[in-house]
Order: sequence, then structure tokens, then C-alpha cells
Amino acid sequence: MQSAIFLAVQHHCGAMERRPSSCPNEETKGKMKRTMIKDWKTRLSYFLQNSSTSAKTKSNKKGKQQAYIRPSPEEAQLWSEGFDELLANKCGVAAFRAFLKSEFCEENIDFWLACEDFKKIKSPQKLTSKAKKIYNDFIEKEAPKEINIDFHTKNTIAQNIKEPTHTCFNAAQKRVYSLMENNAYPRFLESEFYQELCKKSQITGEARGT
Repeated sequence: MQSAIFLAVQHHCGAMERRPSSCPNEETKGKMKRTMIKDWKTRLSYFLQNSSTSAKTKSNKKGKQQAYIRPSPEEAQLWSEGFDELLANKCGVAAFRAFLKSEFCEENIDFWLACEDFKKIKSPQKLTSKAKKIYNDFIEKEAPKEINIDFHTKNTIAQNIKEPTHTCFNAAQKRVYSLMENNAYPRFLESEFYQELCKKSQITGEARGT
């Protein structure tokens, strides 16, 4: 948790290195740290409230009941065995997305998930419309959730979506997967957010006491 905080502070200072006097002083760093810790706890609380060891149900738009199950500490610990283990678990994906959202880079997991859904589409008409939506949301310049990929890959995708296939986003998806696996995923495992999910005594004990 502290390493993530200090990385954020160092990143801020690095961006301002041409103006050393603008780099946060100790008091400002302290405020930033307290704000980030508060944000972690808020997101963890929200995540746990929207999951539960007992099967809480929630109606979707069609009126069907969907169960939301809070991950056990043992389940959460399995996510550290590999990035694929995390992505294969719905609660793992939800927790990882909450973490990325706190770092303002949730567009990476959103894009990866959109590509996974895209590969399952069977209708040619839906494939075309979905390809355009993914391009507009994540690929084109100034897209609302623009991902960090090179110019050549963007151009290739722009050409491919004119006659889309299930593989037209593969290069970008692999790039985003690699970024998450090598950067965000290790930070997630070291974060207070993840560590709290792995704890047995504090979370389960508090739940019993309520």
C-alpha cells in the first residue's frame, strides 16, 4: 500500500521536475497519503457491500435475480497464483477493476473484457456494430477510454474493422494484457485493498459482530 502511495507521489514529482518548487512538501504528501488511504477503504467497503458470503440477490433489467457472492479469503489468495487465475474469477475481475479505477486506468480491464465479449459474438451484424463501438470507446484518438497502444496498431485496427473478424483487436488486447500483468497486477497484489480481502480475522470477524 505504501509503495503504491509513494509511487504516485514520485510520479507527480517526476512530472513536475522542471519546476522543483512545485513538488509536494511533506505536509502535502501527508495529505495525499491520507486521501489515498481513505479512497482505498471506501472502495473496499463498496466492493464488500456489493458482495456477500451469503448470496445477496439483485434484480437485473429483465427482472431476473443475480447472486453476488463475496470472495472468501482463500479464494482471494488464489488470485496471487497468476494473472489468469484472477481474470478467470468474476470477483477477482471486480476487485482488480476497483483497484484500477483507484489508479484512473480502468480502461485497460474494460477494453480487455470488451474484447473477450467481442470474440463470443456470432451475428455478423452485431460483430460490425460492436467493433465500431470498441474502436470509438477505446482506440480512436481522444476516445473516452483511450488505451495506450502504438500508432501502427491503431491504424491496423481502423482498417480491420471495415470488415471485422473476431481477431481484429488481438494485437491491442495482447498489449493491454501485458501492461496489466507486468505493471498493475503486481501493484494490486501488494495493495492494502487486496491484502484486506485476504485477511480472515478482520473482515470475517467484523461481519460476525454486526
